[in-house]
Amino acid sequence: MPADLQDERLIASHGIGGAVSAFTARLRSGDLGSVPVVVGLVIIWAVFQIANSSFLSSRNLVNLTLQTTSVGVIAIGIVLVLLLGEIDLSVGSVSGLSAAVLGVTFVNQDWPLALSLLAGVALGLVIGLFYGALYTRFGVPSFVITLAGLLGFLGLQLLVLGKEGSLNLPFDSALVGFATRSFLSPALAYGLVAVVVAVYVLTRLRGRGARVAAGLSAAPNSVIAVKAGALAVVLLVPVIILNGDRGVSSMFLLFLGLVVATDFAIRRTRWGRSVVAVGGNVEAARRAGINVRMIYLSVFAACSTFAAVGGLLAAARLVAVNQSSGGADTNLNAIAAAVIGGTSLFGGRGSAYSALLGALVIMSISNGLALLSLDSSVRYMVTAGVLLIAVTIDSLSRRSRQAHGRA
Repeated sequence: MPADLQDERLIASHGIGGAVSAFTARLRSGDLGSVPVVVGLVIIWAVFQIANSSFLSSRNLVNLTLQTTSVGVIAIGIVLVLLLGEIDLSVGSVSGLSAAVLGVTFVNQDWPLALSLLAGVALGLVIGLFYGALYTRFGVPSFVITLAGLLGFLGLQLLVLGKEGSLNLPFDSALVGFATRSFLSPALAYGLVAVVVAVYVLTRLRGRGARVAAGLSAAPNSVIAVKAGALAVVLLVPVIILNGDRGVSSMFLLFLGLVVATDFAIRRTRWGRSVVAVGGNVEAARRAGINVRMIYLSVFAACSTFAAVGGLLAAARLVAVNQSSGGADTNLNAIAAAVIGGTSLFGGRGSAYSALLGALVIMSISNGLALLSLDSSVRYMVTAGVLLIAVTIDSLSRRSRQAHGRA
């Protein structure tokens, strides 16, 4: 018997059946994970496909991936802030200001593209550090800081753009080409899927070997094989459909890479574990020796940096920067995507994949209603309903976890 299962009071699970039983037990205890949002996404896609047969077509799904990217990148930063139990209301304004800096420096002042991109990203980083300094040094609530930032940086964006108020990016520039015309070849896309599945299997086998060598319980090879097969299906089906049109967008692939890298940072690094610990209980984290001030500073900086990157990608996709860049519903969509994706508003629980799933839900609603030629008022009301349901599920699952001792 492995060392971690020698206590007879523990419920040991073995094989595929044991893994299913453990998963079911987690669901019953309120540890829902991403299950509600995945089920909701399937229902949304099914409803729109029934209403309009073009919704799940290759062309529309390629458009959906392009529409999802900028909001999803901004939502990654929101996930990090929510893990701390805080909020950033200015991500839309920060993204618009970064896009304005890109447009003015690249188009009007003839800066090299790389330098203009660096300026836009650096601006987001500086803004985040400024937020973090105000929060940690003076104790100003993040709601107030970022609300002021929303208004202030919106005004600064208008000032940067000047009287013209709008700039068109060169269509033949590398940035616009990357955002609108760069797609993976079918062979490269399938090869990338094979590499991802192979890396997953090797990582799982390595972890299993380490646990067995330490005398601990480990998932059997059959469970690893089933999960690897499920991962292959989840990746292959979308790739096959997308290859029916233009293929997998390089910009969307960048978004997926940021999601994976952020998830790895949250789950596998000391910094990420510290973020979750601070979000769960600030005082306990401080007593455990975690540099709480540094964690807040780094998370606010990361959030604003992701907002800046999202703004640059949005400008590249639209081939323009104007006074409405980062405005309208960009801010609310990014926050709603993180919450709908499964990140808890109470802090301490969430995943970078919440940004991916939540952004897909938000943009699927927008895309589907546009195909049905429905007014934007309907989209706002539907999105509000989905957001309210997501928060309600989060509250109920948190109450259930507390009752089962899993909170």
